[in-house]
Amino acid sequence: MTKWVKFDSKSKHGIAVCNFKVERVGFLKLFIGDVVLIYEEGDEWYRGQLSKDKTKKGIFPKKFVHLKEIGIKKTGSLDLSGRITTLELPLIQEITTVLREWHNIWKQLFVERRHELMSVQDMMQELIDQRRKIMSRKLTAEELRDIQQKIATKIDLGNALLGLDLVVRDELGSVLDPDVTSTIQLFRQHEEASERIKSEQELGIKDTQREKIDKTKDELTSMNWPQTFNIYVMLRNFVCRIGEDADLLMSLYDAKLGKFISENYVVKWGKEGVPKDIDNLNNFKVVFTDLGIKDRQREKVFLVIQVVRVGVMDPNDVNDKKQTKCLRRPFGVAATEITDILQGLKEVNEDMQQFIPFQQPSGEEFMESLIKKVVSAKEINHKGQGLWVSLKIMMGDLKQAREEHPHLVTMATAVSRKMGFPEVIMPGDVRNDIYVTIKQGEFTRGSKTADKNVEVTVLVCNKQGEPLKDVISYGCGNDMTNEYRSLVFYHEDKPKWFETIKIAISTEEEFKGLHLKFLFKHRSSSESKDRSERPFAMSFIKLLNQKNGTTLNDTDHNLLVYKNKNDGIEKKDDKQAPYLDLPCTRDDLEEQGIHKDSKVPLFSGPFTLSQRDSFQINTFVCSTKLTHNVDILGLLKWQELLNELDPSALRLHLEKLMHVDGEEIVKFLQDLLDSLFRILIENTISDTYDSQVFECLVHIIGLISDRKYHQFRPVLDAYITDTFSFPSAYQKLTTLLREYVDRATEVNQKYLVKAMKSLEYLFKFIVKSRSLFNLLEEGKGKVAFEQTMKHLLHAISGMMLHTSDNTLLAQGSALKYMCSAIKDIAQVFDLVELSRLMVEFINNVPKERLTKQKLKCIDDLVHSDLFKYP
Repeated sequence: MTKWVKFDSKSKHGIAVCNFKVERVGFLKLFIGDVVLIYEEGDEWYRGQLSKDKTKKGIFPKKFVHLKEIGIKKTGSLDLSGRITTLELPLIQEITTVLREWHNIWKQLFVERRHELMSVQDMMQELIDQRRKIMSRKLTAEELRDIQQKIATKIDLGNALLGLDLVVRDELGSVLDPDVTSTIQLFRQHEEASERIKSEQELGIKDTQREKIDKTKDELTSMNWPQTFNIYVMLRNFVCRIGEDADLLMSLYDAKLGKFISENYVVKWGKEGVPKDIDNLNNFKVVFTDLGIKDRQREKVFLVIQVVRVGVMDPNDVNDKKQTKCLRRPFGVAATEITDILQGLKEVNEDMQQFIPFQQPSGEEFMESLIKKVVSAKEINHKGQGLWVSLKIMMGDLKQAREEHPHLVTMATAVSRKMGFPEVIMPGDVRNDIYVTIKQGEFTRGSKTADKNVEVTVLVCNKQGEPLKDVISYGCGNDMTNEYRSLVFYHEDKPKWFETIKIAISTEEEFKGLHLKFLFKHRSSSESKDRSERPFAMSFIKLLNQKNGTTLNDTDHNLLVYKNKNDGIEKKDDKQAPYLDLPCTRDDLEEQGIHKDSKVPLFSGPFTLSQRDSFQINTFVCSTKLTHNVDILGLLKWQELLNELDPSALRLHLEKLMHVDGEEIVKFLQDLLDSLFRILIENTISDTYDSQVFECLVHIIGLISDRKYHQFRPVLDAYITDTFSFPSAYQKLTTLLREYVDRATEVNQKYLVKAMKSLEYLFKFIVKSRSLFNLLEEGKGKVAFEQTMKHLLHAISGMMLHTSDNTLLAQGSALKYMCSAIKDIAQVFDLVELSRLMVEFINNVPKERLTKQKLKCIDDLVHSDLFKYP
């Protein structure tokens, strides 16, 4: 029997979130939105009354109401009772009140068929979205202020559109209380609000729908940083008669290049026609992230869903019970073009549902050819089969998407990364992914009377041939696995799989000896025969180049196929797998001087080369730790070179870094900077590499300053602020910079000009290093550092005295970039002394020399932080 106790809680009021229709005595009938006052509670029940009609009392289920904290608001000193109000943010209360008021008017607009209907509807939807963000309680105080101003503007526009009273607000968008605000202030704010709304209406802002589309276009085309965006996709439903379990593989596809540009998002669908994870129903969401300007410029992009049936070879076979189970068989493809959505030409949101028609293959058709057929078809005879999805463009990186759309992008939302780096790689974004595409093969029948049903099993093995655990992924939304099994095509001697998987290996793993192993097995449709089948052949490829330690090239690899005489059973060797001594690709074979048609047998242990069989894969490395470039690798492993007593090799790598492609440098920016600073402060090598390291630093700073890589400036800023950890580096940097300046007429002018262009970041590094030193040594050496800085700044001023044409470019660069370093120098240097030195710096420029640059420098100085200090 239910025991009733007094309801002891601050939240004694509740809001009905579901209808509770019951006609029995003692029960309280509820409708959504009813406010109830709660007296008592039992195990699963409350007892109370309706706030609007106190005569209606009774019990009702706890789950049917949402508790709200309620307060009493008095409207004046004479108001003894006050009125009941929820203890929510005033902004939330205002939005709720406005939505209720607008909703009644919106229904009347619908009845009267007024043209304002859609504008009001869009405004209401936007207010609901903003309210949802605020209720998530994930906004910072600054974000809350920004959103409050936007909401205030939207409410004022809506009220003006509907002819409602104008709400008087302050500068932050908060409603002014007439009881505590003077009449004059109210009048002035009223006038300002009227003028603001009038001007916004004249600009056409009242057309909310057009405004949202234009805003999306502007965001897509003119966003400075980060120049990234995401595509949010929610799978609503999949209508198709399969009869067996299936995997739905959702990804982005470039139709012009004929390749996928994102990882798969995997949803497992049950044979009953519902998701296997039924608890996750209505929550199959994925964010395709890392997309940028180049992706918006693609000519044709499709959202493609591949459907893979997981079951028997032929579901129409009457002897279904005797068939081999769990074979992965191609079942069909669904695709829809999203190019207009990416480019901002078509508006979508999370509430709009889109149907994607589904196409089954004709016979034993390869998925690759079916995808090309579907994306090029004008119409698809889908027979009512297909998927329902919702899409939304989310600006910024994944972190921003989570902050701005907390109700959509939760920690449980799957994240599908682009198969490639984003246009900006932030410090801490550590990736070590190798994308492997199983492309195609050719296999002889052997002893079979018909072509084989070939299944490829992919494993990642160490040098002993032992598989690594949980390193393979064939899509987000799915757990990492030890192996991957490919599709099976029935009686096909030249299968084309074109399946992409991701190999994600921990950066702490020993890469030497790691390799991919591919086992080829005939899958019989008969379960009894399939049990006795063993892999008939294998291929492999090493992840690292044994000669120089670089990783696999991003290209196709024609692998050699080896037969196994031991019926697929390998003998374990503690030292090394027997096949690792063999060449793994056609290129390796030719390097060893063996022709592919040579009749000389090639074998090791039980493995013998099969000349007639072939297998092709493609690899793409997306790693901040592994590189194709020998010189970058040499710098990242500089300590090994020094241990091998080979100083000339390190010197050569430092020299060649200047010629490495910028794309590779920004990819490994953090690790390269760490390596350069470690070499700089290494005591055992003294000053041997100082000059070269300094030139490399200047080269990298110059690269980031280049317009092509300007989006990486925040990355460099973040590195200095959060990652840089070399407290003694300032000593070397100040010395080296001064040496360059003192020898202005002697040093290579190209390097001097680059150093002057890099003044801002060189001083950032110096100041950050000195700040770290202060924390470590509690201010030790402060006077000596200030003297060093004074001499350095005086030396730069002295360089301005030169009158030869040889130093003209360097002097011009110094005038242009010196003021950008003031903000950082001011943190560690006396402001009065800095002001004197800057005056000296400008006065030292000879008359009638660099006049334009000098005036610009004076203008920059006036607008610098130095003029903000008293």
